[in-house]
Amino acid sequence: MSAYHPLNEQEAIEIARALDSFFPEDAQLSSREIGDGNLNLVFHITDTVSGKSLIMKQAVPYAKVVGESWPLSLERARIESDALILQHKLAPGLVPQVYSYDADLALTIMEDLSDHIIMRQGLINGVRYPKFAEDISTFMAQTLFFTSDLGMNQQDKKLQVKSFVNPDLCKITEDLIFDDPYAVSSNNNYEPAIEDAAEALRTNGALHLEVAILREKFLTNAQALLHGDLHTGSVFATPESTKVIDPEFAYYGPIGFDIGAVIANLLLNYAGQGHWIKDEAERESFRAYLLDTIREVWAKFDAKFRALWNEHNVDRLAKSAAGYQDYYMNRLLQDAIGFAGCKIVRRIVGLSHVADIDRIPDAADREQAQRLALTIGTSLILLNRSAVSIEQAIDAVVTATAHERS
Repeated sequence: MSAYHPLNEQEAIEIARALDSFFPEDAQLSSREIGDGNLNLVFHITDTVSGKSLIMKQAVPYAKVVGESWPLSLERARIESDALILQHKLAPGLVPQVYSYDADLALTIMEDLSDHIIMRQGLINGVRYPKFAEDISTFMAQTLFFTSDLGMNQQDKKLQVKSFVNPDLCKITEDLIFDDPYAVSSNNNYEPAIEDAAEALRTNGALHLEVAILREKFLTNAQALLHGDLHTGSVFATPESTKVIDPEFAYYGPIGFDIGAVIANLLLNYAGQGHWIKDEAERESFRAYLLDTIREVWAKFDAKFRALWNEHNVDRLAKSAAGYQDYYMNRLLQDAIGFAGCKIVRRIVGLSHVADIDRIPDAADREQAQRLALTIGTSLILLNRSAVSIEQAIDAVVTATAHERS
């Protein structure tokens, strides 16, 4: 048994070498620490002889983006490992395989996905992912349905809720997404050029009502086991393959939160493309692709979730009550639209931003992208409870973009 301590690269190599039957005995192992997130160390271990490789991810007991003044429980590493194992069972081929978990070191050893790239970077580069809508809708339908009261024994679900209680990381979401952007907070981080837009967030009473309702759902609605942080930085992709990673924010919450996270991050890229693609026709084509992807994600998720409901529903009344399925699915759509808006707003004025916009070098282009994103985000939040179609969300984006040009 090893006492917890942050690993160095040599220690990571020795742990990898001891992994049963993974590397050959004559393996020449090298290590690179490649973590660029806020919460973990990530080691890429490679055998220079055979070419075999793996990833080792170790939680650290604080938020790296802030430092040791923001402590975090290492229990999140166990939650992430358990979530990955369950997701691999429910959506095989769409998450990395877990090889080993060491509770003492808060260390998960898993499949290397170096033949994929982080989808966020791909989208910034204008890469299209023809399988993404199919794959991510399958991932969400399978993992969310079969961990809900519709798809599993409801008493077993209550026990499973207990094993995925994740207070530290839920607290990050509760504050950074549903509180800080609408107040003066030391956690907020935005450029002086958009102070007027930040002030508008703090003074919009109608917006605050909608955010409060969405926040209550996040706090209280244990519908299904969420990934909890399903943005395009948590997806490794190629045009032929999609792999969902990093479910350390996993907890039982409202299904629409995961769907909304996917929508939000496609729209953040949409806002940033005003800079990244210079040719107007190419930019409009790529933005249309992003909106079509959002349509497809929702339509495919809706169809797959309904099919699972019709075939595997364990709740007699939910299956037989006329109109209930339509009511339930429309509520998921509304939640997804509202949560998408909250996620967009947070990424512009909150503590942690996205490369799609933050890495825009030109200050005027960056400000334009930030303002467009905020207009889209607030529009979606205000729309959410009246939405009956994903097309209303698309229309809100198109309207915001038209205002950007005028």
